[in-house]
Amino acid sequence: MKINKEVLQKIAHLARLDLKPEKEESLKQDLEEILDWVEELNEVDTEGIEPLTNMSFEVNTLREDKVGEVLPREKGLKNAPAHDDQYFRVPKVLE
Repeated sequence: MKINKEVLQKIAHLARLDLKPEKEESLKQDLEEILDWVEELNEVDTEGIEPLTNMSFEVNTLREDKVGEVLPREKGLKNAPAHDDQYFRVPKVLE
């Protein structure tokens, strides 16, 4: 699949990339190779093959969720740069 300069610029904009003009041709060739490879994969017969959700068949063993020792509030707030009696104080980020 051929990629022109406009498509490359659109992809770069969507990906928030600042492309340098000297790298555009190299990136365009790389993207064309990737898309050609994907087109080859589309030719593979996958009829009757179940899709994978994970590349490993190992099962994750989770530990039981138990209540344990907690950090006392005073100790947790001790080294905070700003706090009141009960909470961390942070700069406002939303209006």
